[in-house]
Amino acid sequence: MRTDGTEMKKLNIGMIGYGFMGRTHSNAFSQVNHFFDVPYQPVLKVVCARNADRANAFAGKWGYQAVEADWRKVVESPEIDLIDIASPNDTHAEIAVAAAKAGKMVMCEKPLGRNAAEGEAMTKAVEAAGVPNMVWYNYRRVPAVMLAKQLIDEGRLGRIFHYRAKFLQDWTISTELPQGGEGLWRLDVAVAGSGVTGDLLAHCIDTAMWLNGGISEVTGATETFIKQRQHSLTGKVEPVGIDDASMFLARFDNGSLATFEATRYARGHKALYTLEINGEKASIMWDLHDLHRLQYFDHRDEGRLRGWKNVHITDPDHPYMKHWWVPGLQIGYEHTFIHQAADFLSAVGEGKCAAPTFRDALRTDYVTDAVLASAANRSWVKVQS
Repeated sequence: MRTDGTEMKKLNIGMIGYGFMGRTHSNAFSQVNHFFDVPYQPVLKVVCARNADRANAFAGKWGYQAVEADWRKVVESPEIDLIDIASPNDTHAEIAVAAAKAGKMVMCEKPLGRNAAEGEAMTKAVEAAGVPNMVWYNYRRVPAVMLAKQLIDEGRLGRIFHYRAKFLQDWTISTELPQGGEGLWRLDVAVAGSGVTGDLLAHCIDTAMWLNGGISEVTGATETFIKQRQHSLTGKVEPVGIDDASMFLARFDNGSLATFEATRYARGHKALYTLEINGEKASIMWDLHDLHRLQYFDHRDEGRLRGWKNVHITDPDHPYMKHWWVPGLQIGYEHTFIHQAADFLSAVGEGKCAAPTFRDALRTDYVTDAVLASAANRSWVKVQS
């Protein structure tokens, strides 16, 4: 029952995948009605995965009503309303296209496809079917990042000159780490599509274009530091096809310049995602390690008091925060997925799609394709629009 006394509709979820992202999505659907007044009550109906033992353990922990090994049966089931794709990248396109043709709502983990060609097929399918769709670029739903969006849209930064972003990790440095298989598919190019470009930089690119508009051209460089690794499935030492590090320069449609960097070889960093935007009037900085704070500098402040402000994002007039705790008590990473689930369900109730849609995520795929092409050709590359 909703707070206005109306009955809430059930929305049956078919979750494809049970890994890290399967947990974040399941938690979001489990928690969203506790904190947000949305028109649907998600029901964890079935989880689908190839490892039966782990799938059953996952279902028991999260309260899924059933377990299935064949995703096609989940897609075809008349009981399922929403297909949520939290499986490896090489499965996204086939599942999403089939789900759309079956008339299901579709949510998908990022990146949309392993490349723009797969993303285009997925986008065409959901748009032809007219089904609600969304991609889990969750960093848009960090309250501090949402506040940055509001400030930019209000014109407080003025003309934007620079955007810089980086996403640094260090978990693949060991030469003993294999590639492929259930836990390390991100190192297998056939499954992942690319390395940090499509994994880490995709997050940075999505946020950047949401905040600062489209990217028109890029020039980039990538490197694979360890050229061969043993494959977990074959046991053979095979070439590594993914990029371990990626960096690029970009021009936005609004004339601003950008630098982007991502690596899994930055010793001492587990998930350092930072962004900074410099405008003619003000600047903004944000750090995932301090995600509940936004650094803000306004040149229009009185000279003797001018300086960077450290804004603690916990007040009810900050984005999303009225749904949580009292001022001063912060939230974390998992809440971004709850926010996204709430926005998706609210939009569906209004007959709309909440961003980022598949079409929005396809634009990120166009940029990552251009970055990889530029790195291969050592040239500036125009981004497809």
